[in-house]
Amino acid sequence: MLNSPFIIAELSGNHDQDFDTAKAMIKAAAEAGVDAIKLQTYTADTMTLNVRNEEFMIGEADSLWQGQNLYDLYGKACTPWEWHKPLFKYAESLGLTAFSSPFDASAVEFLQSLSVPLYKVASFELTDIPLIQKIAETGKPTIMSTGMATLEEIEEAVSAFRHISDAELVLLKCTSTYPANMADSNLATIPDLVKRFDCRVGLSDHTRGIGASVASIAFGATVIEKHFVLDRSAGGVDAEFSMEPGEMAALVEACHQAYTAIGSIMYGGSDAEQKAKKYRRSIYIAQDLPAGTLLRPEHIKIIRPSLGLAPKHWNEVIGRTLSADVQLGQPLSWDILD
Repeated sequence: MLNSPFIIAELSGNHDQDFDTAKAMIKAAAEAGVDAIKLQTYTADTMTLNVRNEEFMIGEADSLWQGQNLYDLYGKACTPWEWHKPLFKYAESLGLTAFSSPFDASAVEFLQSLSVPLYKVASFELTDIPLIQKIAETGKPTIMSTGMATLEEIEEAVSAFRHISDAELVLLKCTSTYPANMADSNLATIPDLVKRFDCRVGLSDHTRGIGASVASIAFGATVIEKHFVLDRSAGGVDAEFSMEPGEMAALVEACHQAYTAIGSIMYGGSDAEQKAKKYRRSIYIAQDLPAGTLLRPEHIKIIRPSLGLAPKHWNEVIGRTLSADVQLGQPLSWDILD
């Protein structure tokens, strides 16, 4: 299903419910070099109730959406369902994989009607076992963000999926704060997830910048998901922690560089380094000397290049007798020593 690293641009609600903006985002994401774009498939009514009491308000003072009503926020951030088909077709025409995160059973059924190639389970939905089972029944590859889930909750979600489907499952390490602090990324969890669940693992990155995403590659991440926006200063529900086109292009390039740099365990230098070995140090004659000379330290010198005897032989050659005349700049070799 996925190549390494597989970069996903999450459009979320940053299109501000303007179709042309959504298309422009997809084009810019393709030009930035991402592999896929992702939508979110829900309505305000599939997410919550139109209730105005305190329980349905975002009260956290550090939230980007502090003071907003959930129903109103989701109504503003959702992607109209009638956009999905044309946006998917447009993305595919640009060579991108296009898919979505469904947030309830009706969204899964809708996305199935559009023949999406894979699904994504959002971190807040990881404990919605009926939703995961519904997705598993499609037989499609699935990505799950772990977010604030406990190990037990991740195990339950993975088990629910695998009990029904043998399709590929990819887990994403995720910090479900918006934006997320770099110190809360805990990328060391990635190889542990690989070991525990025997699957590919990636990162859903809500931090600012590209540092966490690039670093995650070294920990084994093969999928990177980042929120995307055309212009952060123009606003958008997720703009604060979203990548602009130039930043996304830098992220794509850096992640691919990091992946290439991992390579394999190697000692002795790569093929490209072999020519450079000439410029190591070795023992050279430091002055013109006649045959029969007893070598003293001032007669020889450890210098570059490495065409003479290795420096480790210094003590072995001191006191040895030259068997031939030698000149300044001549590499010392065993065949000119008695």
